[in-house]
Amino acid sequence: MIDLHLHSRASDGSLTPSELVQLCAARGVQLLALTDHDCLTGLPEARSAAHTAGIRCVNGVEISVTWENKTLHVVGLNINPQNPELLAGLARLQATRAVRAQEIGRRLGVRGIHGAYAGARALAGNNNVTRTHFAQWLCDQGHAATSQKAFQRFLDRGKPGYVPTIWASIKESIGWIHAACGKAVLAHPLRYRLTRAKLMQALTAFKQAGGDAMEVICGHGNRDDIATASHYATRFELMISVGSDFHNPASPWNQPGIETPPPENLRPVWECF
Repeated sequence: MIDLHLHSRASDGSLTPSELVQLCAARGVQLLALTDHDCLTGLPEARSAAHTAGIRCVNGVEISVTWENKTLHVVGLNINPQNPELLAGLARLQATRAVRAQEIGRRLGVRGIHGAYAGARALAGNNNVTRTHFAQWLCDQGHAATSQKAFQRFLDRGKPGYVPTIWASIKESIGWIHAACGKAVLAHPLRYRLTRAKLMQALTAFKQAGGDAMEVICGHGNRDDIATASHYATRFELMISVGSDFHNPASPWNQPGIETPPPENLRPVWECF
């Protein structure tokens, strides 16, 4: 089994990199990529744990991108984590995340929810503060019953704690990944709530900027979604990738390891590793 889209506590996942790798090994995953949001800090621990478990771990990252006022995600796979250009780009995005987190806390405070930033900061520890940390704190404080409801009520677009953010451009993100000798993969392309026309435009921009692949299976692998994504991969001459987008073991619908076989007529990106 292969899973090239996984998150740890280094960003907004709930497990440490070692715990994540152990779970992957227990579920039969043989090749994985840790792809935390805009950071590489979990990679050494993940690689060490994978070596101990006897499975293969490639270096990865999920880069936040702004395109047409929408946030997209580009996964970098098999990257060199020491590349200066990639490190500089991610440092810029981490600084953006820090400013956004403080503004989320301020906006929630205006609505009478005080202490949100400090609470989210404590949950994040030494890692970046993400909206997931705010959602967890809101649940812990009784402001929402679940993380999903916390997003729906406070953190999604148009809600009190939503902060519009400008991330990297598609071209920048792919440039950083290629500078680090990696492959650029458009993550979960069918989840952005884009019309067909807009998705075509996004894929065109991604391909023209040098994108290498797109995820055709993400999570449980709905048959219709796989067929649709495979059609786009063929049309835009992109390799394919697969990943669970795992964050939390409490979410049964996207546990580590993709059990659905990928389409045989399309080239897998992991053949390049």
